Amino acid sequence: MRHIDVALDTRDLLLHWPDGTSSRFPYIWLRDNDPAELHPETQERMFELLSVPETLRPIAAGITDRHLAITWPDVPDPRLLPLDWLATCQPGSVRSDPAMIAPEPWPRDFRPLQVSADAFIADQDQLKQLIALKRHGLMIVSGLAGDADSGVALGRRIGFLRPTNFGLTFDVRSKPNPNNLAYTAGALPLHTDLPNQELQPGIQFLHCVANSASGGDSIYVDGLALLNDLRHVHPDAFDVLLQTPVPFRFHDGTADIRSRQSVFDLDPLGHPSRLSINSHIMDVIDLAPDLAHRWYAGMRRLKQLLADPARQVTWHLQPGEMAVFDNRRALHGRTGFDPSSGDRHFRGFYIDHGELDSRIRVLSRIMDA
Repeated sequence: MRHIDVALDTRDLLLHWPDGTSSRFPYIWLRDNDPAELHPETQERMFELLSVPETLRPIAAGITDRHLAITWPDVPDPRLLPLDWLATCQPGSVRSDPAMIAPEPWPRDFRPLQVSADAFIADQDQLKQLIALKRHGLMIVSGLAGDADSGVALGRRIGFLRPTNFGLTFDVRSKPNPNNLAYTAGALPLHTDLPNQELQPGIQFLHCVANSASGGDSIYVDGLALLNDLRHVHPDAFDVLLQTPVPFRFHDGTADIRSRQSVFDLDPLGHPSRLSINSHIMDVIDLAPDLAHRWYAGMRRLKQLLADPARQVTWHLQPGEMAVFDNRRALHGRTGFDPSSGDRHFRGFYIDHGELDSRIRVLSRIMDA
């Protein structure tokens, strides 16, 4: 190995790398993140911050066999930290994450990726599809078995299902005494599901079990592209919808679930994220008059863009097909249908973003092994 210099400053250890660059490591960071301070089986941190003084400083440090060797005053033997690990975990640098996949707005001619259910059997193929889902926020899976549970089985290959007040799964069909517009035969306005929840569900799965009724086309719009355009064309509307929380509420005979959300947030890179667009479960808008005027004007601008047919992807799902989409990004809706003309039955469920991201990371680790 080419020469690496080590220097001890007042509060930090300095590594001078062979390429001329330098890295600075606070002493407390080196102790807190030392792999030797992790439980050998669970790999969870066992270090207790208050077990060392605030003025913690090593007695000595040097390079030994591709490791940084640090001698601490309260530890009998030098601690060895791999140089390769230090190079990738420097303070101030975000660690590499296979699940950090930049979203790509849909172009006007966007057609969703169509994949076979068989693509989720092999790890390598599943990883490819999940990365595409993170990137675009919508895909269509085909080739599912005719029973209503086959889509659920595929979902469970990705992660744990997220329960809601509608259950672990829910059946979208016209039914007597509906407690949600989805359970009627009418048109369903474009929306994201359940912004009334404390944590809005992440990935939504809608498996078409039957669709012989006249009408009932599924409609999707990319909320990321929508809000990017709103920001460009109507910046005042963008700002007021971003900055103003409004109330959402679902209530029936057994549940009354409420939250306050702005229409969207921004992610750390400034991209619109966590869309909460669902007019049919908004509660009474309780904004002061001046702000209410501004908010309604902003929402009008948003809905004018949303109503543009050129933004909408329409798909008549067939039995055995399943739409999988990011519920905090892609808006979905449907045209009305005639229940007397045939059966329309979808089985739905949710998986949170954390489950999807975990699966991507595990599959990436398998592929790199």
